[in-house]
Amino acid sequence: MIDKTATLHRMVMPDHVCPYGLKARHLLRAKGYAVDDRWLTTRAETDAFKAEHDVGTTPQVFIGGRRIGGYDDLRRFFGLRVRQPGGTSYRPVMALFAMTALMALAASHAAHGTPFTTRAAEWFVAFSMCVLALLKLQDVDRFATMFLNYDLLARRWVPYGRIYPFAEGLAGVLMVAGALNWLSIPIALFIGTVGAVSVFKAVYVDRRELKCACVGGSSNVPLGFVSLTENLMMIAMAMWMLIAH
Repeated sequence: MIDKTATLHRMVMPDHVCPYGLKARHLLRAKGYAVDDRWLTTRAETDAFKAEHDVGTTPQVFIGGRRIGGYDDLRRFFGLRVRQPGGTSYRPVMALFAMTALMALAASHAAHGTPFTTRAAEWFVAFSMCVLALLKLQDVDRFATMFLNYDLLARRWVPYGRIYPFAEGLAGVLMVAGALNWLSIPIALFIGTVGAVSVFKAVYVDRRELKCACVGGSSNVPLGFVSLTENLMMIAMAMWMLIAH
């Protein structure tokens, strides 16, 4: 039989319990290992441990007398995916649209007794606009700086980069309420058209590789399909409301 025992050295101090140590212990137990959980309870003890084993971080996992390493190394040992710093990920965008779709279906069910209505489709776009604006508004200056890399209007008039998230949020809120269509429709149509043209030129004409500012200034989503979809959704929503209302 294979001896499934692991030794885990992790920081457990009065003012700090290492979260990666807890995650490593959980992963080991989930894989069926008995864990010899050894605490490093002082900074001096931690520094001495790191010097002894010539490592720069804790936690450290040992299996069968062999040092596996920290939490990421443990995940690699078990063949699990390890997130790369600065790596491209569409997961935040997928989660955003999935949640706004569920919100729209829930709102439709509450208001009309069924989730599958035309209003649900309208709310999906409007909720998405609101949440996307919220992400940009977390750090307007950082968003505006990234936006200047590709938006044609912002490059000609820099303040537009700071105005954009407020305009998108306002249009989204008004479209959720179905109020002041005379204001929300032209705003969405204008910013959506300028955005779509800008993204299309930067990505498909100039072939530039840029980060998308659509989910805020700290995103790792490549400029292209996602940002173009955001803008086309706003254009489609504005045109639909113009015809329907």
